[in-house]
Amino acid sequence: MPHTPSGQTTVRAVERALDILLLFTHSPRAWSLSEIARATGLHKSTVHRLLLALQQKGFVRRESESDRYVLGWSLYGLGANAALHDRWSDAAKPILRRLRDETNETVSLYVRNGLERIRILAVESLQPIRNVASVGERYPLTIGASGKVLLAFSNSAVIEAACHPDRLPNGVRQVDLRQQLEAIRREGYALSRQERDAGAAAIAAPVLNEDGSCLYAIAVSGPVERMTEDKMRDMVTPLKRAAEELSERLAE
Repeated sequence: MPHTPSGQTTVRAVERALDILLLFTHSPRAWSLSEIARATGLHKSTVHRLLLALQQKGFVRRESESDRYVLGWSLYGLGANAALHDRWSDAAKPILRRLRDETNETVSLYVRNGLERIRILAVESLQPIRNVASVGERYPLTIGASGKVLLAFSNSAVIEAACHPDRLPNGVRQVDLRQQLEAIRREGYALSRQERDAGAAAIAAPVLNEDGSCLYAIAVSGPVERMTEDKMRDMVTPLKRAAEELSERLAE
């Protein structure tokens, strides 16, 4: 049997552990040990050993009632710190706060990760009844204003994958979604009402890079009682202004 330097063995173990964690970016569901082994191509004994190490550090946790694994709380801390300390979020915070004050509603910043969107920054409304925004939450690109904005400005491969019939929400036709994406690219914003959460509505616009690619989606969300279509149309100008200012700051 060939000798393998201990350093290489350690690196390989880290790579395998990361492969396990990355499974959760493709599916938010809980995974069994057998499913993880099958998806990664690793032996069950290897997967079990790596899961124990990840569990000890809080990166995964096992559901006692099902013996399935879900992401652990340590990742939430890492995600919060990543948002707090990168220069992009530092540039975004004052812009999001100003937009919150202009609209009196919750403002969020999303980034695309595969076929999902992740909320990476949020400034909540000061009103008693508001949309509560949890940083780190993941949602499909095909549901909600910010998801559709990120999808509309993605490359064709991402759009084709997201529009596959197996990934479409119930009741959504591929032709209708594609028409929505075309309208979003043309108008530069998207509206949604009760698509993801009952009683909630949102409007979102893209934060574009110099080459026209979409870095983020910036969204204003709140209860449907306040977020009427007329009210959201009035938000288009301040929303686009915030998106453009953020694009300029990130280009500096």
